[in-house]
Amino acid sequence: MTLQPRKALLLTLSAAAVATGLGVGPASAGAATPQGRPPTLDWGHCADAPADSSRECATLRVPLDYGKPDGRQVDLAVTRIRSDRPEARRGALLVIAGGPGGSGVAEVAGRGKKLMEATQGMYDIVSLDPRGVGGSTKASCGLSDDDRDLTHLRPWPGPGGDITENVARAKRIADACARNGGELLRSISSTNEVRDIERFRQALGEEKLSAVGRSYGTYVGAVYAQKYPERTDRWVLDSNGDPDPSRVERGWSANMSVGADDRFPDFARWAADPARDSGGKKQRLARTPEEVRPLFLALAAKLDREPRKFADGHLLTGDRLRQNLQQALYDDKSFGALADLILAASRDGAAPVEAPELIPVTIPDTEAAVMIGVLCNDVRWPKSLASYAREVAVDRVRHPLTAGMPVGVMPCAFWKDAPADKPTRITSDGPSNVLMIQNLRDPATPYSGALKMREAFGDRARLVSVDSGGHGAYLKWGNACGDRAVSTFLTTGERPGRDVFCKAEG
Repeated sequence: MTLQPRKALLLTLSAAAVATGLGVGPASAGAATPQGRPPTLDWGHCADAPADSSRECATLRVPLDYGKPDGRQVDLAVTRIRSDRPEARRGALLVIAGGPGGSGVAEVAGRGKKLMEATQGMYDIVSLDPRGVGGSTKASCGLSDDDRDLTHLRPWPGPGGDITENVARAKRIADACARNGGELLRSISSTNEVRDIERFRQALGEEKLSAVGRSYGTYVGAVYAQKYPERTDRWVLDSNGDPDPSRVERGWSANMSVGADDRFPDFARWAADPARDSGGKKQRLARTPEEVRPLFLALAAKLDREPRKFADGHLLTGDRLRQNLQQALYDDKSFGALADLILAASRDGAAPVEAPELIPVTIPDTEAAVMIGVLCNDVRWPKSLASYAREVAVDRVRHPLTAGMPVGVMPCAFWKDAPADKPTRITSDGPSNVLMIQNLRDPATPYSGALKMREAFGDRARLVSVDSGGHGAYLKWGNACGDRAVSTFLTTGERPGRDVFCKAEG
């Protein structure tokens, strides 16, 4: 949106873990001079890395406001793993983290070596922490623990679709961000992340960048390719959203209803398989896949009326069960934990629910602030509360698995500041050097949205469609066809002459 659950929970356009307290090199990059001299980077050993690690870290200084380049600066944590085959090196491969609010530093720490192997050492693997998160200058809204509860931060309606509590909470969060976020929070946007990436390119001394963006990172990558086409080399976008400039994040959130419907049958087949009851593990939920969906919906409705408690006292509500479902749909490996939770919640009695959740109770204030900041600073959201109520009512009928949440009222409805930049329209203008890869059944960035990105790029792009479920495709599920198409493009520049379909494997 390497996937860490909480990072995909607000908008789910990521999969990166957020780094906290990551150390950087011993010195910072200087700001560009008024004469335009590019910034430099003083690389050093990463404080969080083992002594024998080849990963390096530095700090890049960028303008808080690019309209005032000599004004206040903010620090960005940056990282690299240098090519292990310098004689074969052809440039730098930028990892663009998802989120919004994902840590590129953590992405490289987690999968940089895997990318190095897949690209045969032809690139330095590089990335940055976007402003506001990880090792970069941190943002904050000063939100309470209750407002950072995931089932509150996301606009899950009350039983029956009532949005009264959502409205009150959204206004409270918007007010807190306006009061506590300051200039830094107002500067957090996709457009400024693109500007920061261009600043990073200059500091690296690279004429062009290659890139792998995932989830929300595909939008950042698409905007960079639109604004700086001459600076792009081999551009990979993995798990794409609809780039409609009139909606962007608002549209991505709404599309999650479709994503859940696309993906749920995979879980239903798994949960009805007799193999679930083998090996002493009782996880089978129903005799047939067709029975799993009504079973889940009935349990969620029951928990709406009669929440259960976990051992620590927090409640398992219907919405909290739905939130756990959404997270489980990201990865087949989470299906077992979701089945355990469903079975535990289905047992009669007042005893605490013993099964663990797939989601944290709350997320850190920094993560919440950055996610909200990008959502609300990128595009205008409707102000009419009646329109939200109508959309929720309709969406609940069409997509009961998500109960109207994806079209619910967000703090952006009460945001104090208008977007500083207009959303970028992605077009076919520019070099034909974009390769998209997409699972057919992605719960976060559904295939239908990816087709909109493909359409916007025109002949600039080719699309590799993978007959798989889950979020994230490249080097994720072991589909050799999809992985081969991307790795070949990155290592040879050879891109398919037309869109490609990869059959399910394994």
